[in-house]
This record gives sequence, C-alpha cells and structure tokens, in this order.
Amino acid sequence: QEQLVESGGGPVQAGGSLKPSCEAFGSISRCGMGWYRQVPGKERELVSTISSDGTTNYADSVKGRFTISRDNAKNTLYLQMNSLKTEDTAVYYCAADLGQCLAGLPAWASDIRWGQGIQVTVSS
Repeated sequence: QEQLVESGGGPVQAGGSLKPSCEAFGSISRCGMGWYRQVPGKERELVSTISSDGTTNYADSVKGRFTISRDNAKNTLYLQMNSLKTEDTAVYYCAADLGQCLAGLPAWASDIRWGQGIQVTVSS
C-alpha cells in the first residue's frame, strides 16, 4: 500500500526550530518527494522538493532557513525548519511525485500522493 505518514509538527515560538518527518510505504519511497503547505483560504504552495538522486529545490520564502533531506534506507523524508516565522504557520503536507516516478510524466505535474498533513503553528 502506497502511503505517506507525517509526524513532528506542533507549536513553536518564532525563531525556534522543528524537524517534521514523513515515512513512505510502498514503491513511492523511490520517488521524488517534497513538502507543501497550506493556510486557510489560500492555495497549497511548494515549500521544498528533493529528487530521488538528492537534487533539492526551495521556495524563496524558506531558502536559508529550511533544509530538506531523505534517508532512503529508512524510506523517510525530513524537513529541518530553523528560524521559524509566524508566517510559516500552516498545515504541512508530505508529497510523492508518482507521475514522474512511475509514469515518466513531467515532475510534479500530476498524480501526486499526499500525506494527511500536520499542523505547524509559530507564535510570536
């Protein structure tokens, strides 16, 4: 069963750190993976992605503060979040790019598998 299970969200004060993780089950553990976030009333937005060979990509708003990584032996994706700001408050979703990985489609264009989402709340 292909599934993504996130953990490690929660409340944190501005300037603090969190490191949520996402365990991947099934064939998706070999795919490009990433983190997205969403706040009420807004579209889900990219935070960071990492390909199967380790190439990373970050939204401008988190560059220099967040670091994405993956442990392929543990089938686990991480997001080290430092210097958190109140505007980082959102539901964070782990994602796997099944379309590119299993069907050769353009990256992050279709057939994205999502985790259940975890709340990150940054207070001032």
